Amino acid sequence: METIEANGTTICFERTGKGPPLLLLHGAEADHSMFNAFAPLLADSCTVIAYDQRDSGGTSNPPIPYGLEELADDAAALIPALGHPCAHVFGTSFGGVIAQTLASRHPERVDRLVLSSTFRPGIAVGSINPDFPRFAELRSRLPASAAEFAEFFFTRDYLASHPETSAIFGGNSRTDGQKARRGAVLSRPISVDLRRITAPTLVLAGAEDRLIPPAHTLSLVSEIDNARSVVIPGVGHVATRQNPAAVAAPVKAFLQEDNSQRQNPEENDHGRSRGGSRHSV
Repeated sequence: METIEANGTTICFERTGKGPPLLLLHGAEADHSMFNAFAPLLADSCTVIAYDQRDSGGTSNPPIPYGLEELADDAAALIPALGHPCAHVFGTSFGGVIAQTLASRHPERVDRLVLSSTFRPGIAVGSINPDFPRFAELRSRLPASAAEFAEFFFTRDYLASHPETSAIFGGNSRTDGQKARRGAVLSRPISVDLRRITAPTLVLAGAEDRLIPPAHTLSLVSEIDNARSVVIPGVGHVATRQNPAAVAAPVKAFLQEDNSQRQNPEENDHGRSRGGSRHSV
């Protein structure tokens, strides 16, 4: 692991591979290690940078409240601090919300954008998932509820064949202060104009996601210009751990795609022609 100062924060990150930079943004309950199986699959074509957000992993930040804007500004400062004018960005779940904020707030820093199993900035998860009160109740009882809590992140079949997976929710190294600051982020008001995102965008949804309804994730395509979507069958919310190869394949193809081959005056890249809309699945 390496550290670097950016935006008043000592950011801890892991850098592997070679090629254009690809920044990975982890979920709310996680840190950079959620990409341990995913990052190596992209390292032959990208310099993969998996970093810990504020109050996560090895990153050190001032003990003051922050929101999505500050988290996006951290990422925007990290990219040039590592010597890159811009980078590809992959954000999943909470990390995908940060990635949308980053791409809208600092479009010059994002080359290509991948959003996985995520939701709109400013949207309360409870408003799109009727099971969220149960999720919140199970989270409040961790680690005792870890086995059932894990079912929101992984399919039951996967958990049955990988029972050790529930253990990742059995402990949390964050202090009470860190948990409070992280927990308050999504409750802070924010307005993000997705039309400000200029980067070509790939939206990924796990077909069996119990936490963020796939239909909500896929609907982001209708608001982001130059976007397309892919549904990954058989995976839940944390697809980068459940089936990293299934996620890496469309991501790698998207990042390596020739920009000149993607433009069509009659139809933009999220499948919206002048006469209607569709998802590319």
